[in-house]
Amino acid sequence: MKTLIKNRFLYMLAVMLLFMTACSTDFLNVTPRNDFSDATVWQDPVLAEKFVSDIYNVFEASNSGFTEQMQASATDESLWNHTDAFLLLNTGAINGANEGWGGTSRWWERMYTYIRFSNIAIERLGDVTKNGISDIKVKNELLAQAFFIRAYCYHQLLRYYGGVPLILNSYPYSEDPIIYQKERATYEACTNQILKDCDEAYKRLGDGKLEKGRINSLTILALKSRTLIYAASDLHDRAKLTSKVTDLNDLSEKLPLLAYAAGSQQDRYRLAQAAAKAVLDAGTGYKLNLTAPVTPAQGRLNYKSIAMGGGSKAPDMDITAASDILYARYFITEQSSSHARDNGPNGYNNWGGNQPIGLLVDDYEMNDGTKFDWNNPIHKASPYKNRDPRFYASILYDGADWKPRNNPIDPANQIQTGAYDLILAGKLTKFSGLDTKQGPKEAHNGTWTGYYIQKFIDPDPNIVDAQARQFVPWPYFRYTEAVFNYVEASIELGELETAKTWLNKIRFRAGMPAITATDQNTLRTIYRQERRIEMAYEQQRFFDARRWLIANETIGRKVTIVKIDATFKPGKSLANVYKYDESIYNYTYTPQEFNTKENRVWKNQVYFLPLSRDEIRKNPLLVQNPGYVE
Repeated sequence: MKTLIKNRFLYMLAVMLLFMTACSTDFLNVTPRNDFSDATVWQDPVLAEKFVSDIYNVFEASNSGFTEQMQASATDESLWNHTDAFLLLNTGAINGANEGWGGTSRWWERMYTYIRFSNIAIERLGDVTKNGISDIKVKNELLAQAFFIRAYCYHQLLRYYGGVPLILNSYPYSEDPIIYQKERATYEACTNQILKDCDEAYKRLGDGKLEKGRINSLTILALKSRTLIYAASDLHDRAKLTSKVTDLNDLSEKLPLLAYAAGSQQDRYRLAQAAAKAVLDAGTGYKLNLTAPVTPAQGRLNYKSIAMGGGSKAPDMDITAASDILYARYFITEQSSSHARDNGPNGYNNWGGNQPIGLLVDDYEMNDGTKFDWNNPIHKASPYKNRDPRFYASILYDGADWKPRNNPIDPANQIQTGAYDLILAGKLTKFSGLDTKQGPKEAHNGTWTGYYIQKFIDPDPNIVDAQARQFVPWPYFRYTEAVFNYVEASIELGELETAKTWLNKIRFRAGMPAITATDQNTLRTIYRQERRIEMAYEQQRFFDARRWLIANETIGRKVTIVKIDATFKPGKSLANVYKYDESIYNYTYTPQEFNTKENRVWKNQVYFLPLSRDEIRKNPLLVQNPGYVE
């Protein structure tokens, strides 16, 4: 068979060569229909629009959202089930030679690639001698998108590395490497450039409405809001950074790359508050006009509907919840989300990739607003009852109702992550649940932690195929995030009543009671907890724990899991098929530390990722971040 294929290939090649030599050489000079010169692109509005559209690929290249290895597994949200991809990062062992997950190819190289594309678009569209686009509105819309994407790229670089080289023009090709060498700009200079690009984008776009999947004025305001709340944070305040991080000998000499050299943190919070308020005034969000909590059932539905972003056909989902999304990556048939396959339960033939850890699950409050506590005997006996309604829309836990499984041993369609007494073939057996590593399906995809992610997985019961792609959008910016930014700035400015009013709007929507704290420190702690829960798995925690300078006490903690064991009550039994039933079983839940996969350790140099040694070799003017070997 291989010989036949080879002979056919040689025959076809010979025919093609004969045909080419028999034709005029003019045939070889035809410009390919998918290859256009620089001059041609910028003379044609359609081609120029296509160029700018291609720059949107940065949102896929930035590894945000529904990637198999989620950023959540570099935080106290999840544990990565499969390889050791996060091991170096989560143990503080990364360096310029071995960056582990999140290395240069992931962030630095990709962001600078799209910065170059953005620079080309800005230059060509801004030079009347190099473009033939006469429609000013079209030109401004394209420029607005290019300025925004450049701002987004620098925002990504800044929050991972601190100050980076500001490249604001497209370099011509040169064999002289010196032309490509440039120093890192200060943190303040990079922040100012992002804000400047946002202002340019907003000025040119105004209230213009672009097609779905493109930016809009609210997207630009949201990026500005995020940039300013980050800039105001403790991580970038020189005094607070140096008082908290005292073990990095080279920190003081590199401070301008990481923090403001002067100015008031309060002034920066004032700017952040104003930027967040601009988003709040320009949008509405989703169900943030409530004056009292909705029912727990409605709170769960509200939260799940937001996570679906209008991408589910499940009968109870509210598609108007998509109004909370200010910018998202949407999916089509050819390129839909594999999030469910990557993270769903192995008993449904999913891969169980990023698994919720006990540290997150335990942080969901009780529905009355009190803290969950394993030392409380009532909580320990029934840990999954009467919790924050968002828990039931985010986490799949033992006994949770889920989709039709079509497995005769699970007629109830419930998650099984425990070990249960069961009569099989007439004998008492300890049956390992279908969604465990010890169960009958794909052990390598089973849960270590006792949990699976539910958030962003379509609950539509008609979607049961493990390989089925879904159309749930990935939110890069949410209105609710801007609300949180406003709350945070208000707390730090001492405007506690304003902060509580807006924080309670989010809680009421979720079916949670009002916050009544009256002092700043307590309210700050409550706010950070609320943001953790509401924004779970949305790539906020990685940066929030760092910018608040609390990483050692949060994402540096040891992973915790839960073991579930169910034994028959006296005189009770169940044969052949299992279902969660408290009238038949006594359930025991045992939380414990879990160091088999990762023995997590926080090291302060990881407040910023290291620059690659390869990049430093190419550009000797680059300065390595503190705590790493040059």
